[in-house]
Amino acid sequence: MGKSAKCLGVCLLLAVSVWTWGLLRDRQYLDQELIRLHVVANSDTEADQSIKLQVRDAIVASLSEGMADIGDVQAAKAYLRENLSKIEAIANNTLQAAGVDSRAVVTLCRETFDIRKYDTFTLPAGVYESLRVVIGEGQGHNWWCVAFPTLCMSATTEDFEAAAQTAGMDENLSETLTGGYQLRFFLLDALGRVENICFHGK
Repeated sequence: MGKSAKCLGVCLLLAVSVWTWGLLRDRQYLDQELIRLHVVANSDTEADQSIKLQVRDAIVASLSEGMADIGDVQAAKAYLRENLSKIEAIANNTLQAAGVDSRAVVTLCRETFDIRKYDTFTLPAGVYESLRVVIGEGQGHNWWCVAFPTLCMSATTEDFEAAAQTAGMDENLSETLTGGYQLRFFLLDALGRVENICFHGK
């Protein structure tokens, strides 16, 4: 093999290594730096699904106010841990005001998620930190959003990019989640699905 061919091989190897490292770094960011909000309805009846959205709205309003100035995931986790009882009380007060006997339980935990498309961005499958709100029997359809960075309300692409930048998200990852770099997104989702399998296998 000639010297030029060896040099080309080394350059290609380095390029693949750098690209792979960037992919793993992005997967790690998603695993460690995002917090999902997961609201589970009591059942799939129209009434229970409507109640779920009322609980969602009350919690999102509280989080939007309380976490507005938080720019670090550890601070966000600390805030949520300190306010779990408050968030649970907001959920249960909403249920009581609606005349519902069911109670809500709120926890901060690690959960598996499938791929999820939002208005302006998509998150790949994977194991994420989650603020989980279970209403009553928790047998109904779920509602998801992103509690940190605060992306629970409908947002433009510019809103997403601004929130992502504030939370320290890499520009390439931000673009991947908003529809660019489709191969990169596919691989991030594939890695997340493997994580989900491993998580359930524990």
